[in-house]
Amino acid sequence: MQLGIIGLGRMGGNIARRLMLNGHTTVVYDRNTAFIDNLVAEGSTGVADLPALVAGLDKPRAVWVMLPAGAPTEDTINTLSELLEPGDTIIDGGNTNYKDDIRRARTLNEKGLHYIDVGTSGGVWGLERGYCMMIGGDAETVQRLDPLFAALAPGMGDIPRTRDRKSDDHRAEHGYIHAGPAGAGHFVKMIHNGIEYGMMAAFAEGFDILKTKSSERLPEDQRFDLNVADIAEVWRRGSVVSSWLLDLTADALASDPKLDGFSGSVADSGEGQWTIEAAMEQAVPVPVLSNSLFSRYRSRGQGTFGDKILSAQRFGFGGHVETTKK
Repeated sequence: MQLGIIGLGRMGGNIARRLMLNGHTTVVYDRNTAFIDNLVAEGSTGVADLPALVAGLDKPRAVWVMLPAGAPTEDTINTLSELLEPGDTIIDGGNTNYKDDIRRARTLNEKGLHYIDVGTSGGVWGLERGYCMMIGGDAETVQRLDPLFAALAPGMGDIPRTRDRKSDDHRAEHGYIHAGPAGAGHFVKMIHNGIEYGMMAAFAEGFDILKTKSSERLPEDQRFDLNVADIAEVWRRGSVVSSWLLDLTADALASDPKLDGFSGSVADSGEGQWTIEAAMEQAVPVPVLSNSLFSRYRSRGQGTFGDKILSAQRFGFGGHVETTKK
């Protein structure tokens, strides 16, 4: 199949590459012409602007927008809505608020356009590992675009099948789902990211306790000079807390044991806040998730070793660069 892709940064460019590796064709655009040139050298068709991208696609067209949430995505979709024709599809693969998806789908439907929201997880490793995708939109359009989603997804790999699982839909086992109507995909991804905040915070706090066990505040016979890099490594092997986040933590500690390359000031994408807002709207208590978000806010005033763990994890899975010490 053919796909237009707008936004060729950390994830968008690799989405194009993974599709081409699986036999699909891509027409690509980014304001950074170097990103376009790199992909053209690898087989993409590069264009100079959005009208040229639309003109370069076969009908019915499908355009994947992979831009920061907010004005960049909103403005691009508004422009596309004037260029595309009935039957064409706009896909938002960024971290958009699901309420915006619901609004956009309604507006675009009035013009005969389809709108699909894809919560996309995989970060800078997606080219190699594939992308876990949570998809919202009408079932017919999602099914028509399934070859693209299947190519981007991780596939079953070597993960054991879940015991006693019964389902007529194979997609979840292959790393992607049709979650429901417009907005459902980004809603599921939003909660995914809220949980991610909590898991990262738990690792960060635990490693902070390990690292400070040699503190002079403690009686001398209770001080341990623990090798946190070795602890991360041993937990990766057979422990119930083993995970990709722990793998990333072990990688960071192995290369920079004191994490001097990280300031400990931890940013957030907004989805943690949206998760808390959803919990409040639904009257669901989420003390772990809310505390993990507030910890990020607090980190921007006084970073700890645990905050550096968070920064290292964010860099590991998403290439997010926090401000480093000077």
